[in-house]
Amino acid sequence: MSQTDESSKNAPANRQPAPSRSIFSVPVPIKQLFDRFPLLTYPVNDVPQRAPRHRNAHVLYVFTTAEGARDGAPSYNPACLKWQAYLKFSKLPFRIASANNHASPSGSLPFLLPLSPEPHKQTQPVPSGKLQRWAMNNSEKAIEEPGDVRYEAYSSLLDHRIRRAWLYSVYLSHNATTIAEPLYILPTSRNPFVRLTIARELRLAAETELLTFSSIDNDATLHSQAEEAFAALDMLLAKDAWFFGASRPGLFDATVFAYTHLLLDDTLGKGWIDTRLRDALMSRKSLVRHRDRILAEYFSEAS
Repeated sequence: MSQTDESSKNAPANRQPAPSRSIFSVPVPIKQLFDRFPLLTYPVNDVPQRAPRHRNAHVLYVFTTAEGARDGAPSYNPACLKWQAYLKFSKLPFRIASANNHASPSGSLPFLLPLSPEPHKQTQPVPSGKLQRWAMNNSEKAIEEPGDVRYEAYSSLLDHRIRRAWLYSVYLSHNATTIAEPLYILPTSRNPFVRLTIARELRLAAETELLTFSSIDNDATLHSQAEEAFAALDMLLAKDAWFFGASRPGLFDATVFAYTHLLLDDTLGKGWIDTRLRDALMSRKSLVRHRDRILAEYFSEAS
C-alpha cells in the first residue's frame, strides 16, 4: 500500500472547516497551554483595601466605571442595577463604588459596606442575598412587597425568560464585542492572554447557565420567549405607575428596570449590534414609560 493510500485511510471521513476566530475564541496553542497548566483559583478576597475605614455613608460596590461611580450613574450590570435602584426606592443614602467579583467577599457583586460611624471599626459587608432584609431594617419606612398571588409567576418571567435572552444577547451574540468586551473584559487587564481567558470564561459561564435552566439553545426561541414575557409585563403594568398597583416602587419594579433601562441605554458599551431583544422592548409603551419615570425620579443627579 502506498503512502498516499495510507494517508487517505487515516484521514477523517468528514473534515470540518476550521471555525473563524474572534476575541471570544481561544487559539489552540493557548488552550493547550491552559489545559496543561490550569489557572490557579485563589480564595475569595477580603474587602477592598481602598475602602475607607471611617465612612459616613453606605457604599454599594457594583460594576461601573470610575466616572459612573463618581456621578452615581446606573450600573451597567442588571444584578447590580436592581439593588442600586431598590436602595434608592428605600430612600437610604448611599454611594456606589467600582469593583469586580474578585473584590467581593461572597465572590459576586453587588455587596454593601454599611457606614462606620466609629473610626477603624469594621462593619460586616452585606451580600446581595441579604440586601432586601438589610434595607427593610434600616430604612425609615420599609417597602412592603405586594401580596398578589401572581407575583411569583411574573417574577419567573424576569428570572428565566428575560434573563436567558439577556445572557445570550450580551455574551453569545454579536453584542459580545460591543457590550461584554468593553465593559467586562478590556478594563480588567492590558494583557491579551488574560483578556482571552476572561472572554472564554464569560462565554462559558453564559452557556453553562443557559443549559442548566433550559435545553433551549436556539436564539430565535430565546428571543421569542423574551418578547412574550415583555408583552405580559406590559399588560400587567398597563396604566399604573408601579407594578401590582403599589403606591411606591418595590423590588419587582427594580428588577424590571434593571433590564429595561440597560436595553434602552444608547450609551451602553459601544452600542447594540444585535437589537432583537431591544426591539422587542421598545414597542411596549408601558414598560418604556416605567423605565423613563424611574430614571427621571431616582437617577436625575446622574444625567
